[in-house]
Amino acid sequence: MFTRYKTDSKGRNIPVAKVYTQNEHPICNSQIDKDALWVIRRIQANGEKAYIVGGAIRDLMLGKAPKDFDIATSASPKQIQRLFWNSRIIGRRFKIVHIFFNNKIIEVTTFRSDEENFEEGNNNIFGTMEQDSHRRDYSINSLYYNPQDGHLIDFNNSLEDFKKKRIRSLIPLSYSFKEDPVRMVRAIKYECTTGFSLSLGVKLAIFRFHSAISGVSTSRLTDEFMKILSSGYSASIVLELAKYKLLPLIAPCMSLYIKYYSFINDLKELDQRIKEARHAGLKDIQVSEMISYLSRSVIVLPEVHHSYDELRREVFRQIKVLLAPLTPPNYEIERAAELILEFLGHKNRKKSAQRKKNLKNNRTQTKKPKKKVTPQAKTQEVAANSAAEAHDM
Repeated sequence: MFTRYKTDSKGRNIPVAKVYTQNEHPICNSQIDKDALWVIRRIQANGEKAYIVGGAIRDLMLGKAPKDFDIATSASPKQIQRLFWNSRIIGRRFKIVHIFFNNKIIEVTTFRSDEENFEEGNNNIFGTMEQDSHRRDYSINSLYYNPQDGHLIDFNNSLEDFKKKRIRSLIPLSYSFKEDPVRMVRAIKYECTTGFSLSLGVKLAIFRFHSAISGVSTSRLTDEFMKILSSGYSASIVLELAKYKLLPLIAPCMSLYIKYYSFINDLKELDQRIKEARHAGLKDIQVSEMISYLSRSVIVLPEVHHSYDELRREVFRQIKVLLAPLTPPNYEIERAAELILEFLGHKNRKKSAQRKKNLKNNRTQTKKPKKKVTPQAKTQEVAANSAAEAHDM
């Protein structure tokens, strides 16, 4: 390990970061997505700095396989866009670049300044890597990995927090949760997914500012909650959200059911499914299936006999009430309703009949057609048979 310095206004050398060499940390290039490595090489070849950052490094430090790879760079969004034809600049508060590949998106952000005014919420100010590291939400997300030399750069004593298994905020808490209340949800998510503990300051700040989550858009909360369901730790995260009084503000109806064993048990079953699928390298569980696990224990079907379509509409309605004000796509909720009805023993006879019909048609199409025998061929066959009979005699 060696120390990186900078010179202050008086010409003195001030330590700003600890740099760990390849043999001092568990990360290696073979664990990193090839397209992310290619993006970094291309940016660095054009004279700019570029590093793997954020959740990917956190996961690799914990021995987990990252789902996404994000990049931080000294290049501006326009410079990045000029380098990659398959890219697009997005964002209002802070411009970022998405680089599109066949089945994934690599997100590239320019280093952010820490000299902005938190109260005004002006986020579109670029800065240095050191400044960018201080703008990260939590210390465990503030490490920078350079694939070119294998160096891991730590501006915030983050490795010490990994050793102590601690989640510490880098932004002053009086500003952090006001600026972005979703950080409270993420802190709880990190606590459950890493097994680390929230610092006392973070715990107290969540209790103090929990009501700020009400000001977050429903679309953003929906996206965050779907990430929770797909995390493999949804049961523990939902319980912690309730403990910190966030769940009643995110999904009021849902918060009424966490005291029931069956509700939490279904989430645990979902978590197990997700972990097994990832371990086996299978595709991610669909949103509709996750919603069905979340909802099926609270669905109450009418006692009076109804048609399948009426039951599906009723289950759809109950799911909407459970999730409100969260707004996942209606087609996902419709599919979830069908999965719940199937789980409860109600099959869609129309679909079953159509499936049988399709199967029958497929079988008919695969049958080999009978060969048509021409009159000339028949004559030749009769003559051959007669010759064979004459030979036998």
